[in-house]
Amino acid sequence: MQTEKVINHIVDWLKNYATEAGIQGFVVGVSGGIDSAVTSTLCAKTGLKVLCLEMPIHQSEAQVNRALRHIDWLQSNFKHVSITQINLTPVFDSLIEALPKVDNEEDRFMSLANTRARLRMTTLYYFAALDNLLVAGTGNKVEDFGVGFFTKYGDGGVDVSPIADLLKTQVYELAHFLGINQDIIDAPPTDGLWGDDRTDEEQIGASYPELEWAMKMDAENKTLEDFDGREKEVFKIYKEYNGANKHKMVPIPVCNIPEQLLNAL
Repeated sequence: MQTEKVINHIVDWLKNYATEAGIQGFVVGVSGGIDSAVTSTLCAKTGLKVLCLEMPIHQSEAQVNRALRHIDWLQSNFKHVSITQINLTPVFDSLIEALPKVDNEEDRFMSLANTRARLRMTTLYYFAALDNLLVAGTGNKVEDFGVGFFTKYGDGGVDVSPIADLLKTQVYELAHFLGINQDIIDAPPTDGLWGDDRTDEEQIGASYPELEWAMKMDAENKTLEDFDGREKEVFKIYKEYNGANKHKMVPIPVCNIPEQLLNAL
């Protein structure tokens, strides 16, 4: 990959899109992870206004500290970057209290994890509307178009997706070139939705390089019968996530009404 040219291409694309739309800049949720660090840096390189939101919801201290150190680094390099910290933990806890109890606590736990992402999306759009900004998404190609590892109308609710055509390993290439803090590069990827440090790999059952391989094999129309051992296991994991999350990765289905039904008798 021609890393520097890819960076320049994304930065130019972001700047042109915002300028043509009459927008002042971007708002980015910074989590302490690699994707949000790279995305916020690319946005900052446009020279337009960038608002970084740090929005903990029962977040681990390590994640919060990585996010704050990254924003400090951004502000030391780009004068047009600002930060707003919003503690969404009380909001989340109040919502839990307001919602009715359910029989299966595991189902409730999963639903509330996605609710965290949706609370953050709501907060991002509040500030976007307030300051005439675009919400910049932080999803990469494997998450957004491979396994659907994101929350619908949560971190999937964005205006622009600067790195969604890059594999996770390519995002790391950009991070090294951009000089992203080493502690972010070294941190195992996590979606940060559980209030602990469980990693994406622990949740999915496969690493991002493995998923990238499976995504490539799927594009080549390979099937489970083509593999054995760990490769077969990884490909099975990929196909299961890809199938189950297809609804996130395709346009919203519209019920098209036959023309004759719309005409008066």
